[in-house]
Amino acid sequence: MPRYSYGTPGTGNALYHGENSKVLAHLAPALRGAVRCIYIDPPYNNQERYAHYHDALSHAAWLANLGERLEQLAPLLREDGSLWISIDDREVHYLKVAADAVLGRENFVSTVVWQQRTTRENRKVFSNNHEYLLVYAKDARRFRQARNPLAPSSDLLSRYKNPDGDARGPWQSVSANVQAGHGTASQFYVLVAPNGRRHEPPKGRCWVYSQRRMQQEIHARNVWFGKDGNGVPRLKRFLSESQPGLTPETLWTAAEVGTNDSAKKHLLQLLPDDTVFETPKPEALLHRILHIATHPGDLVLDAYLGSGTTAAVAHKMGRRYVGIEEGRQAVTHCFTRLRHVVEGERGGISEQVGWSGGGGFEFFRSGR
Repeated sequence: MPRYSYGTPGTGNALYHGENSKVLAHLAPALRGAVRCIYIDPPYNNQERYAHYHDALSHAAWLANLGERLEQLAPLLREDGSLWISIDDREVHYLKVAADAVLGRENFVSTVVWQQRTTRENRKVFSNNHEYLLVYAKDARRFRQARNPLAPSSDLLSRYKNPDGDARGPWQSVSANVQAGHGTASQFYVLVAPNGRRHEPPKGRCWVYSQRRMQQEIHARNVWFGKDGNGVPRLKRFLSESQPGLTPETLWTAAEVGTNDSAKKHLLQLLPDDTVFETPKPEALLHRILHIATHPGDLVLDAYLGSGTTAAVAHKMGRRYVGIEEGRQAVTHCFTRLRHVVEGERGGISEQVGWSGGGGFEFFRSGR
């Protein structure tokens, strides 16, 4: 296949201009079991005609086509890998059934709702302001153990204080008692505070530790009895030890991860007006997906690369990537956009991740 590169060679980053089924068949031996995260934004089959592609197949043809791609993609995932699929409500339920058949219902993780627009569409019966992300794992248990939490919010961090001047730094208190149903005899006792005040667990509760362990924790200054020493005992959890993070929720707002409109504005800064892609995904959306699902150096795959968002975000986040796109936007958008990324473009998530340029990628044009 003819090839040309941009930036530093040998990075493992690659863009493929070709029909994705053929490219995936070519890459399968090398990528089997190697991909940490697959994100795809396939045609939604919404019966629309766009400048860069026509999205109007019969339901049966669309579903069969996408089912075949899922069969090709699933074996490429690592055991701790995940597959994320963007879709809207016209075909989401049918796609869910098809994906269950390929990846297993037991490996379905969640459905994320993304607020992809904030304006009202008055020409339709309902103003459709959201899309979906179907999230699957190669092995749901492994993914649960491996997935990353979101960065702690300022609200979460504000809960950590240091009212007693503890040398170990800020902390927050958590309950020192638990439900009694699973407690042992050693967890039922009268807890005596350092000032002699006696505390019994609430009805239906018991202490989280045995009496001996609790006294050790009190001696280590890990139990808080309030500023005057008379408060209900609570356990201290230190910021330096807890590495707090947020469990991702299933509702992703425009304020958090952007919209199609914000993505278009970013592209207009990079590309000529006459090459605007009509349905781009914002970099913030892909940043959240890759943050949850990957670590630096992991391999990311997008078999419907579109305007190149997945590759651009992966590049800025220090992930390796393979992107496949059949249309002419493989050159007009993906190649051009990634060239700007290598040169240090400042839009999208660049400021958030401290991106200033570097790296490189190879471009392959397959016979189609």
